[in-house]
Amino acid sequence: MSPPLLQVNDLKKHFPVKTGLFGRKSEFVYAVDGVSFEIARGETLSLVGESGCGKSTVGRAILRLFDITAGQVILDGQRIDDAHPSTMRQMRRRVQVVFQDPFSSLNPRMRVRDILAEPIRNFGLAKSAEDLEVRVTSLMDTVRLPREALNRRPHEFSGGQRQRIGIARALAAEPELIVCDEAVSALDVSVKAQIVNLLQDLQREFGLALLFISHDLAIVEHMTHRVAVMYLGKIVEVAPRREIFAAPRHPYTRALLSAVPLPEPGAQRNPIILKGDVPSPINPPRGCRFHTRCPLVFDRCRIEEPVLRAAGPEQLVACHLEEAAPATSG
Repeated sequence: MSPPLLQVNDLKKHFPVKTGLFGRKSEFVYAVDGVSFEIARGETLSLVGESGCGKSTVGRAILRLFDITAGQVILDGQRIDDAHPSTMRQMRRRVQVVFQDPFSSLNPRMRVRDILAEPIRNFGLAKSAEDLEVRVTSLMDTVRLPREALNRRPHEFSGGQRQRIGIARALAAEPELIVCDEAVSALDVSVKAQIVNLLQDLQREFGLALLFISHDLAIVEHMTHRVAVMYLGKIVEVAPRREIFAAPRHPYTRALLSAVPLPEPGAQRNPIILKGDVPSPINPPRGCRFHTRCPLVFDRCRIEEPVLRAAGPEQLVACHLEEAAPATSG
């Protein structure tokens, strides 16, 4: 097998916060606390979980929007978590992002032509003014927007059209990996499907790898190769799409999937209702972080943190029940 395009090894990001009288006490938000995964060239890995689980922080760490606390982020064999700014400039061309809000992520004062031309100029990808114009107009064709819209500004477009502009801007740098941070969550249902189909078409056309960050499992099911499930700063399960949706192994994954509507009219799942709230990332529970809400909790879960380990040929699960399963089945 060829080496992965992206490797994330034991990634941690702890945000300091001041608490107590006059902010004298310093604590940390353990937003991401030991996350590891890989993305192959041309693959889509979906990072899913409830709001606040740390999935967007993982995406921003990969983009080097802030320094990480510990761990490694390796792009094509080269570390980028501690790369020199001169090296990082080239790396930024290879990893681009599509943000959640297509309006706030676009400069309202710039015409679409200038929005798309900016990354091309910044990375020196155009050989001449004529080449720049060809590239900009070609990007509009690629994301299926009319060329005559190049002289308009973001507020003149619908939400779906603005997100197409955001995708075109990401493509302008000729990246190998695009981080899609809740890229369709702010759109109407019909527009979501159009954008997802566009991303899949672009992936096939350009051989792109995608990190698709989302809480919408119905969308994830139709556009991903593998799924990584996060809970309170940690990954609890990783598996190919088919295994995750047909036979989830972690109790948290099962609870998430039980809330996904079935496509057949009248069909219903048996929802798994989790008790209590997600614990604070400032003071996460000892042992398994899910044990305070898990319907299958037992004593070991409250004391010992489970390790993400193989539960199948391509499936990883962090759950003590999975470790006990082979012994009890014999």
